[in-house]
Amino acid sequence: MVSIRLKVGPKGQIVIPKVFREAYGIKEGGEVIVEPREDELVIKRVPDTEELLRKLKEYHKKRKGKKLVKLGDLKGISLEDEFDEAWGIEE
Repeated sequence: MVSIRLKVGPKGQIVIPKVFREAYGIKEGGEVIVEPREDELVIKRVPDTEELLRKLKEYHKKRKGKKLVKLGDLKGISLEDEFDEAWGIEE
């Protein structure tokens, strides 16, 4: 894994190097998500609309034919874990 040391500006700003912006599809004026973890910050690009729609369609196909959940069925289930699993988010 490649790592680059960046300077933090007076307002807490950093500049994401061009090579990373291009590799991860981060465009000028676009948004990123900063996710705090135990001893690190993870910077992720925000998926575009087409990507979100594609993922929703894939999720819908996976759910097709499964029974609907009723109120109370979710007791004891971590919705955050379910969301992460459905979207393929790893910790």
